[in-house]
Amino acid sequence: MNETENGHSPAAPLILAVDDELVNLRYLQQVLQRAGDCRVAFTQDPRDAVRLFTELRPDMVLLDLHMPGMSGFELMDALGALIPDGEFLPLVMITADLTPEVRQQALGRGARDFLSKPFDAGEAVLRVRNLLETRALHNAVRGQNRLLEQRVRERTEELERTHMEVLERLAEAAELRDDDTGQHTRRVGALAARLAAALGMSPEAAAVLRHSATLHDVGKIGIPDAILLKPGRLTPEERAVMQSHTTIGARILDEGRTPLMQSAERIARHHHERWDGGGYPGGLAGEDIPLDARIVAVADVFDALSHDRPYRPAWPPEKVYEELRAQAGAHFDPRVVDAFLALDPPPAP
Repeated sequence: MNETENGHSPAAPLILAVDDELVNLRYLQQVLQRAGDCRVAFTQDPRDAVRLFTELRPDMVLLDLHMPGMSGFELMDALGALIPDGEFLPLVMITADLTPEVRQQALGRGARDFLSKPFDAGEAVLRVRNLLETRALHNAVRGQNRLLEQRVRERTEELERTHMEVLERLAEAAELRDDDTGQHTRRVGALAARLAAALGMSPEAAAVLRHSATLHDVGKIGIPDAILLKPGRLTPEERAVMQSHTTIGARILDEGRTPLMQSAERIARHHHERWDGGGYPGGLAGEDIPLDARIVAVADVFDALSHDRPYRPAWPPEKVYEELRAQAGAHFDPRVVDAFLALDPPPAP
């Protein structure tokens, strides 16, 4: 291999020429380097061209059709496999045989142009220059597209962060009405995500559930304080108002377009359904209850019983676990309870 810089910038386009005739290579090198700011590397051995291509990453390859050891067509196939998808890197066939069959076969294997023998210096320079300019423009467009894609990703991530922050604030606004710490929703979300993973849901689905579960009680925004904060037992009328937080929350979250909002709507509406059909608001039973709502039902009750409420103090941990076991198959999906009891480490109150 020989390469001549002739004072050209290292950033100048690099052409790799492959021809078994040294005189042709020398001629091309002189003509092309004198005509413009480009560098030319060459080899007489087509079997060495793949290594040089990998090492030098040229901007163009000129290759002879008829060479000993490997034909130009075979070399084109080998080099074509090394060119990344979407990259414009011109392969130019050098040949005195420009029959329609040869041209068609070369174009079918990825040739971008032809240089005929004997060389016409002016034509060679123009063809090479046009292809290098096309490559430069193609690279510029690809670079601009990458920049735009990066900006879109950054903007999308920013919008997602803003979206999540709004949802978190909405969940806190509802929760702070009967939980001074505002941590109940976060604890339920974290536990729901652990249960989802234990039940074999994908990491992406578990992450969605972590956030959608925090909105399970968003409908409490519409419940009067006299009922929400009442320290004693609710009357049947008050209980009906309290239960309406499920449908209120569902209305707030209805018609969401994202998986997170759709999950949040299901959970808000159905997290008080019971496995035996005795829950509300729809009286759904068994697997008719959405899985994400069945998971949150367990996480919600565990956390609620483990912490003080206006109407009762927190239960001891052993009593909470006993209650969940007792309600498996009645209030709760037995499979979700089994997953809960198998968590390691076990959920902390």
